[in-house]
Amino acid sequence: MDGKGWNTWGEGVSFGLQNGMAVIPYALLKYYRKLNLTGSEAMLLIHLFSFRQVEGIEFPSLEELQAVTGRSITAIAGELQKLMKEGFISIDEDNDELRDIHYERYNFSGLYGKLGAFLAGAVQESANSSSPKPAENLPSLRESAHHTGAPAPDGGYGRTFTSAAGKDAEENRSLFTIFEKEFGRPLSPMECETISGWVDQDKYPEELILLALKESVFAGKIHFRYIDRILLEWARNRVKNAQDVKAYTQKFRGGGR
Repeated sequence: MDGKGWNTWGEGVSFGLQNGMAVIPYALLKYYRKLNLTGSEAMLLIHLFSFRQVEGIEFPSLEELQAVTGRSITAIAGELQKLMKEGFISIDEDNDELRDIHYERYNFSGLYGKLGAFLAGAVQESANSSSPKPAENLPSLRESAHHTGAPAPDGGYGRTFTSAAGKDAEENRSLFTIFEKEFGRPLSPMECETISGWVDQDKYPEELILLALKESVFAGKIHFRYIDRILLEWARNRVKNAQDVKAYTQKFRGGGR
């Protein structure tokens, strides 16, 4: 290729870059580690921004995210669940009445709020310090909580929270894997959020969730709404473990005798 050809090629690349760029918050790139995000989690957020801004896709599927990250669907689902659990992102649901379409989209207001709070705290600490230090050298939010004994932003205390969070994340990943095996497909982000809600908000034991899944398989109704109804029914009748399930099931199938 001669000089003119290379110039043409360069102009084409330049045009493509100008028409296919995503705006990423610089604070995310610079301080994601201060928010206790891993590099892969930060990159996942960047891909979510890119899908929205460049592709016009506000709720990319796990398969679409796998195609751009090269990572397993289970790993991606686990990271999305963590980001939702820790309040970095949420899922909004809406209806287009004109086209009769139900759709979902990721909401990044939690991420913006966390970045804003961190930057404000960094500026305040620098202003109050007799020997200010650059914001990038400040300890992370949870490191500060660990050393001072003060509550972390999520209400936990440094080391205790980290241990509990790691245990919860491990349990959730195990549940994800079992559900995916029974459903015969990867779980959607909404389904991952449902499982997380059972564990974190409803406080259902993992044993009980798996028994409800087993009941749904036995009944031939393997879908989340049915499993949720089972768990709700058990909660109303104070069914809390495998022994309670056995007794309740025998009573129910025996007509209350």
